[in-house]
Amino acid sequence: MIRTVSERFLELEEWKSLFPSLTALFSTKNGGTGTGAFQSLNTGLHVQDDEHTVIQNRRLLAQAEGTELNMWIFADQVHGKRVVRVNRHHAGMGAESYEKSVRAADGLWTFDKGIRLSLGFADCVPLYFVEQDTGFIGVAHAGWKGSVSNIGAEMISQARDAGVRPEKISVLIGPSIGACCYIVDNHVIHHITQPDMQNVYQEVSDGQYKLDLPLYNKQLLVQAGVKEENVILSGLCTSCEDTLFFSHRRDQGKTGRMSAVIGWKEN
Repeated sequence: MIRTVSERFLELEEWKSLFPSLTALFSTKNGGTGTGAFQSLNTGLHVQDDEHTVIQNRRLLAQAEGTELNMWIFADQVHGKRVVRVNRHHAGMGAESYEKSVRAADGLWTFDKGIRLSLGFADCVPLYFVEQDTGFIGVAHAGWKGSVSNIGAEMISQARDAGVRPEKISVLIGPSIGACCYIVDNHVIHHITQPDMQNVYQEVSDGQYKLDLPLYNKQLLVQAGVKEENVILSGLCTSCEDTLFFSHRRDQGKTGRMSAVIGWKEN
């Protein structure tokens, strides 16, 4: 069950008890300093909001979580499937300058403690990964392009190569646009080429489909070796929950970004 920890972010209750040393949060649009279309906790530096306001919002979120912003790592997201391993030496990348983010990456992972991996969202699917025995954690950004290119499986593949057993990885699929609000056309559906995926979309009119991106990613992760019982769906729709979240589709493109953040606390 996703629960509100402060007005600025949500956490997964089950993970708090399973992984007490883990931070895994999803920010809301509330408790910040922004105005207009970016009211109020926009954490995206690439959406034509005032840069100083965004940095202040990031500091407010870091403070609410209990860390300094200079321990956070951000990526230059491009709707691809590139996943990058980072460590403490990357701390602060992109925190106050979009140009200094980890370049052209939609997934970050690490074994290191103390740092926070952060990606931006406003309808796309956030994927959080954790395996307690090895200390593996990761976060990935899966819009429809990242989903059809199977960024989740890429994360699992890199984890396996680093000695992590996929069947021991737990995954949270965080708040994103749901099938209730996500209508796509034939162009998108024709990219869903993996077997046995017909249940993730439903034709609602000629050439128009409801697409369940969270369910699609769950099934891809199970195909990649994650146990089905280890995947949790948040069930929250960023388009429906207009008092909690920015939504690119609902807000017609002029909107802020929430942050998906994961990290191990220092001992």
